[in-house]
Amino acid sequence: MPYVLTPEGALALAAAVLLDLALGDPRWLPHPVRLMGRLIARGEAAARRLPLPPRWQGAVLAGGLVAAAWGAGALLPALAGAVHPDLRTGTEALLLFYCLALRSLAAEAGAVRKALEAGGLAEARRRLSRIVGRDTAELGPEDVARAAVESVAENTVDGFLSPLCYAALGGPALALAFKMASTLDSMVGYRDERYREFGTAAARLDDLANFLPARAAAWLAAAAAPLVGAARPEKVLRVVRMDAATSDSPNSGFPEAAFAAALGVRLSGPARYRGRLVERPYILPEGREPGPRDIRRAVRLMGLVAACAVALVLSPAAVAWLAAEVFPS
Repeated sequence: MPYVLTPEGALALAAAVLLDLALGDPRWLPHPVRLMGRLIARGEAAARRLPLPPRWQGAVLAGGLVAAAWGAGALLPALAGAVHPDLRTGTEALLLFYCLALRSLAAEAGAVRKALEAGGLAEARRRLSRIVGRDTAELGPEDVARAAVESVAENTVDGFLSPLCYAALGGPALALAFKMASTLDSMVGYRDERYREFGTAAARLDDLANFLPARAAAWLAAAAAPLVGAARPEKVLRVVRMDAATSDSPNSGFPEAAFAAALGVRLSGPARYRGRLVERPYILPEGREPGPRDIRRAVRLMGLVAACAVALVLSPAAVAWLAAEVFPS
């Protein structure tokens, strides 16, 4: 049975969403993702010493750490449950909260917007570098706004929709396994000389994990588009069909195309990563250049997509609870 269809699972997941909305990612609170980053850095050094080709070294690293994350997500609630059932539910809620990043992403994007509105381009670039992988030192105001909107669109999937879906299916174990896969991709899933072979497994695993959530995000963004602009859902989906596949990622093009159409802005295009210029076609090339206001609208659209997703995920549990109350066995 999916985790969310159990009363305890639905309660833990709902509590995790509320905690994320209330707290975000406070610096004073230890975060498993920072631990994951340290494990990946140390694990890479160990994996590269294995007598295997680089691609297999990376596969061993990715498989081992994802399995370890899944095991931790299963073991910790079990240990807490041995003390008291309510402690298990609380532990699960806390672990799931760590997997969600809606408020923190909104805050980071908002900081970029405020810096641009104040004319602080250097500060806007600095804040942008916290949420994107591209080089930011030479970006102009429109480029900064475009990158911020793209980050909000892409991280709507990576930072909220995907972990929410995996949490609903498999609870903290599956959600933490996804979070480890996502962190691996962000650290070693590059196409440069150092990671082209070593990071293949991490990149492919992340692509597979986000495949369905990325497409679901496009549909949800299309449904919410009239609430943030004049775009009709059918227009958003038409742009997704035309432009999503132009992205060099099998997944990020879907939320980016949906956000571009919903906001009426041009996204993607050439960008520098670690000093290397990557030529990418524009998404919605006829759209206008984004500005600070569009970052605000993108965050609002992200919130609407998240709200729809939470409603869809938790509604079966609510129906099951209501049926049990009305027709007790």
